Amino acid sequence: MKKPRPEAVPATIPTVVLTVQPGDTVIVTMDGAVLPPPANTVWRRSSLPEIIDQATEHRAVAVWIEVRETDGSSFTDLIPALGIPTPAPSDPAPSRGPRRAKQPKLHEVRAEGFVPGEDVAIASVTGYTDATGDGLARTLIDTSEHPDVSEVVLVGRISGTMAIRRLG
Repeated sequence: MKKPRPEAVPATIPTVVLTVQPGDTVIVTMDGAVLPPPANTVWRRSSLPEIIDQATEHRAVAVWIEVRETDGSSFTDLIPALGIPTPAPSDPAPSRGPRRAKQPKLHEVRAEGFVPGEDVAIASVTGYTDATGDGLARTLIDTSEHPDVSEVVLVGRISGTMAIRRLG
């Protein structure tokens, strides 16, 4: 007699929503539940790298990030998990516990003058982002994944706007 096959469970990715408030404070929720800031602090726009670290368990899981601006515009991005290497079957087991993924070193890069909603190339092309409703383009660069990158170029695919920003 055949055993019944278990039903496939669809994969889900946590969703983190950052709602920007006046004064650049941010309310953060993860799958609808409030993600509290560190004790005696508030989340700010500049806290985005810390928020991503906390939400992704230091990049152990992928998350969808949605940022809702005060002007009503929003943008989303998928923050991928970093692969955690596992030993091949013939390799001996690690002697010092499980291997951990590298800690990301995120830098936010911003530039203005883009056409609202246009695709903005990130060069050395590590990915793409979209301009917000007011023409602002932002991206996060994980310098642990791109250690040789010291400058980033943002190029509007429609407007031709180009901005060069140094990291750090």
